[in-house]
Amino acid sequence: MLLAIDVGNTNITCAVICGEETKASFRLTTKQSRTSDEFGIVICDLLERRGVKQEEITDVIIASVVPGIMYSLTSAIIKYLDITPMIVGEGTKSGIRIDTPNPKEIGADRIVDAVAAYYLYGGPVIVVDFGTATTYDLITENGAFTAGITSPGIRISANALWNDTAKLPEIEIEKPATILAKDTITSMQAGLVYGCIGQTEYIINKMKEESGLTNAKVVATGGLGKLIADNTDSIDVYNQMLTMEGLRLIYEKTSGKKA
Repeated sequence: MLLAIDVGNTNITCAVICGEETKASFRLTTKQSRTSDEFGIVICDLLERRGVKQEEITDVIIASVVPGIMYSLTSAIIKYLDITPMIVGEGTKSGIRIDTPNPKEIGADRIVDAVAAYYLYGGPVIVVDFGTATTYDLITENGAFTAGITSPGIRISANALWNDTAKLPEIEIEKPATILAKDTITSMQAGLVYGCIGQTEYIINKMKEESGLTNAKVVATGGLGKLIADNTDSIDVYNQMLTMEGLRLIYEKTSGKKA
């Protein structure tokens, strides 16, 4: 079985994949410093708790946007699973072409999502990832990654509200019944959620207009992506496991083996 690991700025998401089926998944916080032994013990314990034996993991693939933890994480995989992980990066066979002035600037997570969206849903496709940052990436009909937009994620915006203002409280991010808020909490929720919906719709429409790819399918992923996708017609598909699907596809293209 394949262990796919996505190292994001906020969370490390792991999935155990067999064929095209996800057998188990779990998440760790990224910002907590860990040694290789700590990573190894935690990952092995979570695998066991999900009913997966260490020896059942035959391959590991990692996509990361946090270089600072990679030495400890990679060492943990080697020491505790006896596997040298495949790292998504320059030279990895992704199946898409990065058609930008500096391809090295494109994060591994965005490449992985682009691969999944293109091969699962076809092109042209716009991928929207509601993560720590909200990203919008355009992949053409022939599989070329041609443009990407980055904006603050909804949680970053929320943190700015309650950390940088004296009287605004920390709130749960959810869509209020109406945008016509009448108290502090629902006014913040309205601004955050409806503001994100409005931004999403405008950026998608502008991307389609300027690229001329008005028929592009829009695929969303990320923690709060479902909240936005459920409240706009601009998003065609929400796939919570898009990144894991992309890691599986890249593993299969690079190794020549099925997960």
